[in-house]
Amino acid sequence: MAEEKRQFPTEMVNLPSRGALYSKETSLSGGEVEVKYMTAKEEDILTSQNLIRKGIVIDKLLQSLVVDASINLDEMLIGDKNALMVASRILGYGKDYNFEVNCPSCNEKVKDSFDLTKMKDKKIDHSIFKSGVNEFDFELPATKRKITYKLLTQKDERDIDEELKALKKVAGNTDNTAEVTTRLKKAIISVDSETNRSKINSFVDNEFLSRDSLAFREHLAEITPDVDMRYNYTCPSCDHEEEMTVPMTVQFFWPSTRT
Repeated sequence: MAEEKRQFPTEMVNLPSRGALYSKETSLSGGEVEVKYMTAKEEDILTSQNLIRKGIVIDKLLQSLVVDASINLDEMLIGDKNALMVASRILGYGKDYNFEVNCPSCNEKVKDSFDLTKMKDKKIDHSIFKSGVNEFDFELPATKRKITYKLLTQKDERDIDEELKALKKVAGNTDNTAEVTTRLKKAIISVDSETNRSKINSFVDNEFLSRDSLAFREHLAEITPDVDMRYNYTCPSCDHEEEMTVPMTVQFFWPSTRT
């Protein structure tokens, strides 16, 4: 498989995590991943209605593009996966990404564009990372309870999606998606050194004060390696200026789709 992929030009993609949190036994610890340019084969993947329905089309695409077959994408941190997605989009369809946004001031739906090569990694303090250890400690500011947590991987995200779908099916049509608590339960490894999963889940459901939850989620966002998706938006209709996040619309990997 690797030799087949090397028939096409490839590029090295730098990971926002620099590979620091991965085991030395995986190639991801090197901090970069070699990917090949997208071909018609990958367009077959992108247009597979079966993969789209299952919600795994992007995962299958990236798996096809990564040259090193030994790399397990399930182990990849979400921020690193985002970097891989952006690089794959540039190699496949170019740097110009066109999309539509609603202006937060006048609510006008307008067309906008962004040069994906201008995306940089988030600025974070890499000195807090211990080589090969995806595990961190945080003291909750209000209750002073101590939690140990991890940064989420692709597998964690897929597990969360499956749990949310199951919860929605049980609850029926409801706006209570339980996404916040489901993500917290997946990220937290221990509470006051207690690692029992049932007790951790009970803590999140019944004892996790909202002020502590917010502080933890802000801390998590601050230290998580990722691609910086922010850009300066100017509305052509009302001249409103604001820093916004580049939206991941259908045009990201399906640029021929026009509205």
